Amino acid sequence: MNISLVNNKSVSPTANLIIAAYSRKEFLLHPLFKSLTMTDRAYLESALADFKWSDKDSGVFNLPSQPQRKIIILGLGEKNKWHKRKMFLTIRKVVSMLKNHRLAGATINSADFFIKATSPTETLSLIAQNILLADFTFNDYKEKPKNGWPEIKEISIVGRPSKQLQRALDEGIIIGQATNDCRYLSNMPGGLMTPQKLAQEAINIGKTIKAVKVNVLHEKEIKKLGMGGVIGVSQGSIEKPEFIIMEYSSAKARKNNREHPLIFVGKGVTFDTGGLNLKSTNGIYEMHMDMSGGAAVIHAIEAIAKLKLPIRVIGIIPAVENMPSGSSYHPGDLLKTITGKTIEVLNTDAEGRIILADALGYAQKYKPSLMIDLATLTGAVVVALGQRMSGLFANQTNLLKLGQNIGDRTGDFVWPLPLWDEYEEEIRGTFGDVANDHKTNYGGAIIGAIFLKQFVGNFPWMHLDISPTMTTIDGQFLAKGAAGAGVRFLVEIARGHG
Repeated sequence: MNISLVNNKSVSPTANLIIAAYSRKEFLLHPLFKSLTMTDRAYLESALADFKWSDKDSGVFNLPSQPQRKIIILGLGEKNKWHKRKMFLTIRKVVSMLKNHRLAGATINSADFFIKATSPTETLSLIAQNILLADFTFNDYKEKPKNGWPEIKEISIVGRPSKQLQRALDEGIIIGQATNDCRYLSNMPGGLMTPQKLAQEAINIGKTIKAVKVNVLHEKEIKKLGMGGVIGVSQGSIEKPEFIIMEYSSAKARKNNREHPLIFVGKGVTFDTGGLNLKSTNGIYEMHMDMSGGAAVIHAIEAIAKLKLPIRVIGIIPAVENMPSGSSYHPGDLLKTITGKTIEVLNTDAEGRIILADALGYAQKYKPSLMIDLATLTGAVVVALGQRMSGLFANQTNLLKLGQNIGDRTGDFVWPLPLWDEYEEEIRGTFGDVANDHKTNYGGAIIGAIFLKQFVGNFPWMHLDISPTMTTIDGQFLAKGAAGAGVRFLVEIARGHG
């Protein structure tokens, strides 16, 4: 799809139009409405006589003068209740309507979606991102219908073209595409997505973007470094573990010899059966997406590099497959991590925190300015928050506010949860330093986070439990499957960290 910025005078006289307004009065003053002929305007005024202009109202109209031309009208509801979440949904709804009517293109007005306290450049970037998110589908393994898949080829956005707005549009396209690349990767079936395939995705990015350096450690090197957590979880599978390290460093960061990089760590379990503590039939179905955190890190770094942000950032993805077999690790095993701490395995289905322990421990050697890990870590956080935001934990209170602001700004919404020292009692091991499961049935998301906290040292750290937002849900106007959670969050963190 091509997304372009045009001025009001250059709107094609045959283009399909999207007109969004809060009221009939605003609609009649809308520049796209005023661009129509008097006959067409009179027809629409009559057709919309009973239109309520709520955010649930929409309609598609053919013009008397050009029957082949479609005009899509959207109500925006009450102006004082307009916010970013509604903006995201309305833009995606536009794309959904275009596809439902098999329209190849349309023109929209960026001013329709303006958010108070949001700059025109930020608004334009968010519009582009959400157009691309709504356009994404994963049809690679489905038979193509006789009339083909609905395809939108062109969306023109009316604004006042300038270098700043064009740059914002370009940035939005980069971020939206990177998020979709993450979704594509996460949607890959578990029989095809292996630790090696995940590593190859990072390698391919390194080959196409010179500023990104990729190093993949294999099983022998992982063992040599003392990553007993990664080795332990992976040993039940015929697929060998991979430890993926991506580094992007801008020319400015290299010139300043930046010693304390930003670190992203992503959980890369390419399929999670639960190991010997086997998951239920319902619980195992979507576990090919248990590498969503790793996919988010890979494609966030891709986007950061394409945006040429003035920063040094390192992505670390421990990639394993968690399978039950005669060689699987067992409940009761003791695994020694790269930090020297031992993990007492109480549950082989709490494997993500085990491999992240080694990854976070490895990350400490870089003396990071900030570490952020993303993981589909617990079902408990879904119970706590539902499926519209991720859980956020941090070892510094200022990071909680930062994270929430970043989430609200990007649409990768998060909600802060506590990380008190008292919770450490729950993971005190009997025979090892820490146990990978807790003593009660409560607070599972907090227990997972407090476990990870034991492996970050004294460095600033944020943990995003993205289990709630791993997949899309009804009403989001997004294709079924992976949501690409975390990509936009990480890019925005990097933008403010440079």
